[in-house]
Amino acid sequence: MNNAVGIEPVALARFFSSAVLKELAGLGRSPTLTRLISESRILDAEPNITELGHLFDCAFSYLRRTCNRHEYVYKAAITRRVLLGEHNLNTASMLTEFRVGRCIADVVILNGTATAYEVKSERDNLARLPLQIEEYLRVFATVNVIAGENHLEEVLGCVPDAVGILKLSKTFRISPVREGINDAARTCPNAIFEAMTLREAAMALKNAGVSVPVVPNTQKYEALRSEFVRLDSVVAHGAMVDTLKKSRTLKSLKSFVSDIPESLHCASLSTRLRKRDHANLIAALKTPVSEAIGWS
Repeated sequence: MNNAVGIEPVALARFFSSAVLKELAGLGRSPTLTRLISESRILDAEPNITELGHLFDCAFSYLRRTCNRHEYVYKAAITRRVLLGEHNLNTASMLTEFRVGRCIADVVILNGTATAYEVKSERDNLARLPLQIEEYLRVFATVNVIAGENHLEEVLGCVPDAVGILKLSKTFRISPVREGINDAARTCPNAIFEAMTLREAAMALKNAGVSVPVVPNTQKYEALRSEFVRLDSVVAHGAMVDTLKKSRTLKSLKSFVSDIPESLHCASLSTRLRKRDHANLIAALKTPVSEAIGWS
């Protein structure tokens, strides 16, 4: 990107929102994206972009710059380097914006264990970090904070030694400042139960070898919880991992992801789209930008 002066990074980051992807996939066009293109002023810097897919890549390239890094860039790095780099969609799954107690974990990777990632980009503040870590340690065997370099010293001073700390380099690589400790024994079965749906909790009980209580729907929550909290922490955590890997598997998206720009891999794996809309999104990304700026 030759001349990035005047570009609005907040508008660019919203290119990768679920709202835009759902419009592109469902309608084949996105009036929201049209508005964001105008607000971002990206075409002032890159007037020769031809297709929409290329526009997304250019927007992401700008967001990757250290001074502009948004939460999506960090999530995209975890997607590329961890989910699709160290693992693959056959062996691992990824949850984004996963509710845990009073907080929402930015990214959770499930393979043989569960690892939570809390993102603190250069643009974030750390006010809620201690509470977030407290909640995550009750549910996930490994907890990592991936932060901008401007936050590293403060993060080191405010999270327990068991929590891993990672940084994202200028070359888009994730490197450890401190390794996190994998310890399912410190998790809390009740907190794990509360993080899942009732259907998933029932599946987890089965995975743990426990009979699922047969009760009326109005009594199901208490009956399932009563059984789940009796589990050993390691057993409860393992049952959760096995269950969520199946209930939220991304295996069916493997071919779809290979057909869209890399900048959109994280967004496409995080947004629930109907299978029949996958082809619509792929086609929409080939739309000439000159046409997309006229969508209404």
